[in-house]
Amino acid sequence: MLSKSKIKLITSLAQKKYRDEYGLFIAESTKLVLDLLPLLDCDLLVATPEWLLKNSATKAQETIEVTENELRKISSQKTPQGVLAVFRKPVYTYDINATGRELSLALDDVQDPGNLGTIIRIADWFGIENVFCSLHTADVFGTKAIQATMGALARVKVHYVDLPAFLQKCADKTAIYGTFMNGGSIYNEQELSPNGIIVMGNEGNGISKEVEKHVSKRLLIPNFPEGKATSESLNVGIATALVCAEFRRRMI
Repeated sequence: MLSKSKIKLITSLAQKKYRDEYGLFIAESTKLVLDLLPLLDCDLLVATPEWLLKNSATKAQETIEVTENELRKISSQKTPQGVLAVFRKPVYTYDINATGRELSLALDDVQDPGNLGTIIRIADWFGIENVFCSLHTADVFGTKAIQATMGALARVKVHYVDLPAFLQKCADKTAIYGTFMNGGSIYNEQELSPNGIIVMGNEGNGISKEVEKHVSKRLLIPNFPEGKATSESLNVGIATALVCAEFRRRMI
């Protein structure tokens, strides 16, 4: 049975200030929890007896059995899948010289947590190990973002940095790419390298002026056919997938 103090802790983690204070975050759904358990520290696993019977090999510092009704009271999901886990937020360091040896993503104030989680998942798919977020980018440890990562957060390192200052330090070590409406076509007008930093901008405003001045190569994802009226822009998650796919295709 869950104590009042445990219920208070779990429900408080819906707010960023408490996630930051305690260094914890919540993950729900069987796939997500099972993906994270081998790679991240789990402080508390709350699950039904049926779930624990099917997943007996799972390990956590503390495991509490609950009924489905008890789980519904603390879950953010309409239909809980029998488990809720409280994980310790990973803390990573990064060697800035490594930017010249690998491909990374940088996110300039991406606000939608679903977009952020999707981008982390895209990074995982395309073998991008580091994502650098501006200080005003959505919190990757929020419930919606965590769910959207589909477990990719266990393999992709997310860093929150002063993005303009970070890019300035990287500028003499590697190419910095950015997506713009007046860039060169990513398919036939720009040389793409296997290393570098790809900057993706805010959903409504694109890449900020402060970040733009550090971009060395401007990229365009062209619409087809040329000159035909189409949607004004692409969702930032979809745009990220297209850009990453083209970078990796060039490596084949």
